[in-house]
Amino acid sequence: MNKERITTLKVAGTYIGTVVGAGFASGQEVLQFFVCFGKMGFWGLLVVTLLFIFFGYIIMELGITLKASNHLPIVMKTGGRIIGRFSDAVITFFLFGALTAMIAGSGAIFTQEFHLHPLIGSLFMAVITAITVLGGFHGIINSISFVVPFLIIAVVGVSIASIITSPTHLETSAIIPKGPFLRNWLWASILYLSYNTVPSISILGPLGYKANSRRIIRNGAILGGLGLGIGAFAIFISLYSNAKIIKDVEIPMLVIAGGLSPVVKILYSVVLLAEIYTTAVSDLYGFSARICNNGKGKKHINSVILASIAAAFVLSLAGFSNLVKYMYPFVGYLGVITLICIIYHRYKA
Repeated sequence: MNKERITTLKVAGTYIGTVVGAGFASGQEVLQFFVCFGKMGFWGLLVVTLLFIFFGYIIMELGITLKASNHLPIVMKTGGRIIGRFSDAVITFFLFGALTAMIAGSGAIFTQEFHLHPLIGSLFMAVITAITVLGGFHGIINSISFVVPFLIIAVVGVSIASIITSPTHLETSAIIPKGPFLRNWLWASILYLSYNTVPSISILGPLGYKANSRRIIRNGAILGGLGLGIGAFAIFISLYSNAKIIKDVEIPMLVIAGGLSPVVKILYSVVLLAEIYTTAVSDLYGFSARICNNGKGKKHINSVILASIAAAFVLSLAGFSNLVKYMYPFVGYLGVITLICIIYHRYKA
């Protein structure tokens, strides 16, 4: 891809599209990491927004410096031989795990909204994701950056409309149980940042390298971080105000959308599938690029892509909300080490 084609808006859109997905737009992540802490979850989201901007820029700048084509050069440079290999293993594992969660999320939407067997939704997402990644990095960036504006508008629009039309009961947030790995709102925020940011290195590093402009990646990181924060805040307030009716469902934001109108619910289902698609594409690309490490021929890379998507499809049968509840925080704990190494490398004497 020609470097001049990477603009600030494409950087911001790709950053947002890499992070958002089934967990974000469905409301499951915000519900389990922020709403469960009540009013303090608001401060957690503020912290996360600022850190998204900070780490997004640093990672993309490392991509320029190291000419990264995947996450490996970045984690090896910042973590050294031992921690670097550990971080590599964590990221590679989570890229595949998150891909699995995206496919499971698609199945959950097809079941909850369209009353179809989850395997149909999972197979649909697996196929279109594989086709996109087989098309190469150019197609990935274009597809993600094109979809993202519609995603943010839909998330914020539905959230605001639900807040205006529904009575607000702020105390109901207390009925949302906390996950087994979450101790307090600040630690939950750090884990949320960790499991979203660390796997994104596989896309943000190469994105920075291809943009090859510190001004563009700085502005892209700011816009991307703010976009993520605004979307998360909108979802938070909406779920916080309707905790009683959404606490036990797989896709809580679909319930919120359904409270507005059946048409809005269907449209939001389509948008949610698009969000899942952007993250699934990023995860599959990052995982296959690391496995091949750009040292093999195209035929081998294509085989890895197809084998990976097939395995993720099978493992997606574990269920969407369970993957968000247990896998995401676990990987968040492991990813904190990588974030510490990145900060240390940035500011060491």
